[in-house]
Amino acid sequence: MSTNPVLSRAHALWEGLAVAPVSFSSPDAVDVAISPRAMICPHGWAGFIVLQGRAIVTAPSASAVAAIRGAMAELSVEDLVDPEILGRFLPLVEVLGPATLAYLDERDFRAAASCSVSVDRISAEHPDLHRLEVLAGEDESEESGLREITSPAFAVRIHDEVVAAAGYRMWPSRTAHMSVLTAPGNRGRGLARLTGSAAVAHALEAGLLPQWRARAPRSQRVALALGFRELGAQLSARPS
Repeated sequence: MSTNPVLSRAHALWEGLAVAPVSFSSPDAVDVAISPRAMICPHGWAGFIVLQGRAIVTAPSASAVAAIRGAMAELSVEDLVDPEILGRFLPLVEVLGPATLAYLDERDFRAAASCSVSVDRISAEHPDLHRLEVLAGEDESEESGLREITSPAFAVRIHDEVVAAAGYRMWPSRTAHMSVLTAPGNRGRGLARLTGSAAVAHALEAGLLPQWRARAPRSQRVALALGFRELGAQLSARPS
């Protein structure tokens, strides 16, 4: 078992979401199990979570587990979240990810410096957030997960219009799954870092574990600027 408290909390989160007897501390570096109800991937898919050189994998059926175990003989742990390499040894119909998984605690957190732009705290149901999603577009909005937050939203307004916002959704194991969205015309101004910083601070004050899951490099850069440490990655795959 890891002695790193942040990593241990991340382990507990994903082991619970696997809804199967899998563990990052198993004798093998990769622990695979059948779990039709797994919450680490879409229904009927296989889910791969890699954290610091260890992995848990869920699959929807015994045949899928057998295929994954057969492929593992040719793969490293890190290869499990590389769709190009994984696809060479495991026939796949569709893939989601990979997405990096990053975490921090109070010691890691680097709050964004205050500037002339203020951050407002508004309700997660505020209509201005919907207008921001329209500005950002459906794909960007869905990727951000902003519409799913359960925390307050932390927003920046320019000319009375919300152009950036962040918040988090409560996940199991007292995890705060972070969401950040910036309107396209206002990117590159540090607004994602500013609003994300306010959301992270709110989560830490509540004793939660902030989690930043990202596929886009610009989102990954914001996380690193705030002090998040990339501990691994997630991949979901639909086997043929």
